[in-house]
Amino acid sequence: MSTLRSILHREPGQALGPIRRMIAPLTSGERLKPFVFLDFFNAEVEPGFGFGWHPHSGIATLTWQPDTEVDYEDTTGQKGVLAPGGLEWMNAGGGAWHRGHLLSRGHATGFQLWVAMPPGVEDGPAFGQYILPADVPKLRIPGGELQILLGEVSSADARATSPIESHQSMNYIVLTLERGARWTFSPPAAHEIAWAMVFDGEALVQVQAAGHELLTLDTHGDIEIQASSPKARILIGTAAPHPYPLVTGHSSVHTRRASLLSAQARIRATAPWERIKQRDRSFTS
Repeated sequence: MSTLRSILHREPGQALGPIRRMIAPLTSGERLKPFVFLDFFNAEVEPGFGFGWHPHSGIATLTWQPDTEVDYEDTTGQKGVLAPGGLEWMNAGGGAWHRGHLLSRGHATGFQLWVAMPPGVEDGPAFGQYILPADVPKLRIPGGELQILLGEVSSADARATSPIESHQSMNYIVLTLERGARWTFSPPAAHEIAWAMVFDGEALVQVQAAGHELLTLDTHGDIEIQASSPKARILIGTAAPHPYPLVTGHSSVHTRRASLLSAQARIRATAPWERIKQRDRSFTS
């Protein structure tokens, strides 16, 4: 019989306009690193809504918007339109800028995650990966489906691995279950960091009712989810701990102050000022 991880903390998040900040670097990010930032977006939108040019360094951002097309561009030279359900991975390295706008009208739900990078990678070259919806790995499970956004997950005789190199031992997955279906996940032993969030429908997490809140879980044991509505979607993260301090700046997280200062200088030097012309309403930092 498996042992379930205890629920250590329930985080309702901080409302910031159309987003709800579920993890922030200076609060829960310290407990959950390498997951240092998580924004949940759930609102009615018009075409053009999004975020203008802004910089990052020392982290990678992963944006998942399952309901809308996203027009994107970054200072590594990549630009295009990502279809609903695709992934935008921007490893900012020692400094990069990007922008993005939603192209659809109606209700949109999605997440942006920040992942803290280890020494060396935090100072390295920036690079982006834009994953088409058809290339996001999926696994069928009894009564549902898994989407593997980061990491690798096995189920029965199948295994699915994200095409994104996260530079961490981590999993970041979307679980969809039909009413009454149950899924039990045994993370790798090194994954002492674990959390789950029911963001659509209703479900039990660790045999307890869970609302739209982020549940921080104990360091060892399994994770069990059971849907209690016709359909439930749950975001789950597990990882080996990030054993470095978080040295923060505006839109940046590093392991050393020297790395942060160097990145800030690079960001100022590479700002795409000629393209920063319009003022966009922002739903992300």
